[in-house]
Amino acid sequence: MALPWALAVLSLLPLLDAQSPACPNFSVPITNASMDQISGKWFYIASAYRLPEYKKEASEIHAAFFYFTPNHTEDTILLRQYMTMGDQCIYISSSLEVHGENATLTKSENDTEDFGHLLLPKDPKTFILASFPEDKQKMGLSFFADKPEATPEQMQQFYDYLTCMGMDKSEVMYSDEKKNLCLLLEKQHDEERKKEDERSKTGTALD
Repeated sequence: MALPWALAVLSLLPLLDAQSPACPNFSVPITNASMDQISGKWFYIASAYRLPEYKKEASEIHAAFFYFTPNHTEDTILLRQYMTMGDQCIYISSSLEVHGENATLTKSENDTEDFGHLLLPKDPKTFILASFPEDKQKMGLSFFADKPEATPEQMQQFYDYLTCMGMDKSEVMYSDEKKNLCLLLEKQHDEERKKEDERSKTGTALD
């Protein structure tokens, strides 16, 4: 009796595989091309974390966007991050280390090192960072897009990865662009950088 049952299960495997979401590959190396792909401005869209401290921090972020500026020579990425938490905008400038062969980005802060596996879905206007993907108790995913609101198709990519890792949509926390309080600070920083560029070009100090 066991053999017919086993054959029936095996006959369903191709069908099940075709319907299940493609699991992310956490070992794809980070190259200069992939660093260039994530260069520029990005918006935090959603995340799901099981590690309590990550989950708590994510729950306090109403909206966030940031800029990635890769440095291929030093294998680093300059991170300029704008986060709306509570009723204030928090700006942080820091550096991420790129570990190409390990496919991870790391950030050192207060004697701790946070890391994320870089995942590049089919849509190049999105990317995902995964934390502790091998640990069911700590795992997490963060989803980013080049616009403050993701399309249904882009969100489905995130949900597919989430499902494949064994997480549930009920664990997802979403950003709310309507609560973004950092636009004025971003504008101020843009104006300051323009003045710096003008100084460097003319070699004279501007008021």
